[in-house]
This record gives sequence, structure tokens and C-alpha cells, in this order.
Amino acid sequence: MAVKIRLTRMGAKKKPVYRIVASDSRRPRDGQYIELVGTYNPLTTPATVNIQEEVAMKWLKNGAEPTDTVRNLFSEAGIMKKFAESKGTKAKKEAKPKKEVKEEKKAAPKKAEAKKAPAKKTTTKKATKKEAE
Repeated sequence: MAVKIRLTRMGAKKKPVYRIVASDSRRPRDGQYIELVGTYNPLTTPATVNIQEEVAMKWLKNGAEPTDTVRNLFSEAGIMKKFAESKGTKAKKEAKPKKEVKEEKKAAPKKAEAKKAPAKKTTTKKATKKEAE
């Protein structure tokens, strides 16, 4: 079962209000959902977004994929940043200082050249005929 965090449309005609829900990806947009994560009202100025952060983090950690719009809403609320930090992706990137990375890149081509075998000489038919004469 592929779980997505997506928007479900509510409200009247031409006055949409959305629920942010965790739902099976095979279900219809406005169909049954697993859990309510929050709400989004684009008609207010500025747009109103209410998200239950603990519920959103729970679903993200369990592998639910947010849609593009929900990902943008989570980013504005700071949830995607917290999720990335909890995964430890930033810790891996910041592990090496920039100077060490640059030095490794410079050293890599030199090592590759040393490992290359000498090029084999290839002969063509013309070259062999000239040598025969």
C-alpha cells in the first residue's frame, strides 16, 4: 500500500478549503483517507495553514510521499527541514570540510592516470603493406 500525503477538496463551489490527509494512493482524491494531518485555506489573505506536526512527521518517517503542493506547505511550516535533519542527510554532507573535498577531487585524476595501462599499438592494412615494401 503506497501512502501519499495529499490535499482533499472540501467547501462550496468556487470556495475551496482543503484537508491535508494521509491516504492510499489508489483511492480517489476526495475518498476515504487514513488520517487527517491538517487543513489549508487558500482564500484567506495570507493563506491559512494548520498542520499537526507530530502526525506529519510520523507519516513522513513511515515512508509516505507528500505531493508537490503538500511538500511546499510543509517546507513553509519547517516540517521538511526537521524531517531532513532527523534522517541525518545534512550530517553526512557536513562531515567533510570543503578543503578536504577539493583536495580529494584534485588527487583523483592523478590516481586514475597512474592506473591506466599503456595504449596498445594498432596496425592497419596500409601500414603493414608499406612495411612489407
